[in-house]
Amino acid sequence: SGKSVPPPMPRKLPPLIRLLVSRTPEIYRPAVAHAVFPSLAAHLWKVRFRYIDNVEHEATLMNVLMAGTGAGKDCISEPINRIMADIRLRDEENLRREREWKKEVNSKGANKDKRQRPEGLVIQEIDADMTNPAFVMRTAEAEGHFLYTKLNEIDQFDALRGSGRGGQQFQIMCLAFDPGNRYGQTRVGTQSVTEKVTIRFNWNAATTIQKGKRYFSRVLTDGPVSRINFCTIPEREIGADMPVYGTYDASFDEQLRPFIENLTKAHGRVDCPQAYRLAAKLREENAEFARLSQSRVYENLSFRANVIAWLKACVLFVASGYRWDKTIEDFVRWSLQYDMWCKMEFFGAAIEEAQGGGADARTPGRRNLLELLPDEFSLADAIRVRQSEGMDAEGVHGMLRQWVHRRYVTIVTNDNYSKLKYRKDGKVVKPDKSNA
Repeated sequence: SGKSVPPPMPRKLPPLIRLLVSRTPEIYRPAVAHAVFPSLAAHLWKVRFRYIDNVEHEATLMNVLMAGTGAGKDCISEPINRIMADIRLRDEENLRREREWKKEVNSKGANKDKRQRPEGLVIQEIDADMTNPAFVMRTAEAEGHFLYTKLNEIDQFDALRGSGRGGQQFQIMCLAFDPGNRYGQTRVGTQSVTEKVTIRFNWNAATTIQKGKRYFSRVLTDGPVSRINFCTIPEREIGADMPVYGTYDASFDEQLRPFIENLTKAHGRVDCPQAYRLAAKLREENAEFARLSQSRVYENLSFRANVIAWLKACVLFVASGYRWDKTIEDFVRWSLQYDMWCKMEFFGAAIEEAQGGGADARTPGRRNLLELLPDEFSLADAIRVRQSEGMDAEGVHGMLRQWVHRRYVTIVTNDNYSKLKYRKDGKVVKPDKSNA
């Protein structure tokens, strides 16, 4: 099947996404369409959505763009700048208040009356190289707002590693996704920050593919990868023309404003029955692909990928003024498949290996095995196809039992099967009951 490529973006896009990619060269559009969500969702304050397992989530979205050197990873910057403009204005004012207070405190002698730290210092956008204590303090002061940052390189995250046993930056990534998480630190000094906070932290990062793989290599099975939304930029032909951007002007900002206002106005629990139904449908589609590709890695990654896709549906629903249309459903389904494509492409084989599976050079578990078989096939054919995809022969009986149970295939004789689904000839053979 040659080089595997990510699924193509739907032609018709939800209005907000259509606007956000409108100034972006075609080759970058899928990346931008994913990368805008952390900053959009950072506008939601104390807004909750109920997932199909009855757990309430906030729109915790984190995005990593993994693409080759010189691929144009900066394409996401300008749309994000436009989305963040209103938050940056308020941040600036509060940063000014904080600076004045610090100056006043520092100018007074040690025993003079010092004014308490000012109230209401909500500062959402944080520096990429912020220390752990500063991160906890900003979170405590954000009054339940999301913190946001955009990292030009994923390893800037290491500033949050914390002293001591390290690895806290990965813990923060995991907690940022998990509803009602608690995080904090206790310090002895009176000047130190002692807080227990709920982390709300949406962020974007970019990295080359090699660096990204290396960065997550030690935590492949611990959860950051499954909680982050990944996107990429396809490699251009050598010597291809340079992509040209449109202009981000006042009219772009004007069109964006109502969407941002809808997000900022929202409050409390938002029910979106269409997103709820879609999440249930996508979960079933993922399960079917896992059964057909026999990939446990795919299945495990798909659980949270489904939550991420559903959260995007909720964000689009709120941003559109609580309106739903078919373009949201198509976009969200594509978004999920694209995210899963990236995860399997960049990490699939390595996760398989880390879990002690077959360390096969080909990316494991990404193809529909039933499609690789002829319409009428034998047990031996099924074993051969499994092995050609780097899987063991032992699992074949469990796989065929499940396929029969799910009515993907039917048993013709002891070791011969006939497909009911994914037939090449398009005909579905209804099994004759008498000889079954």
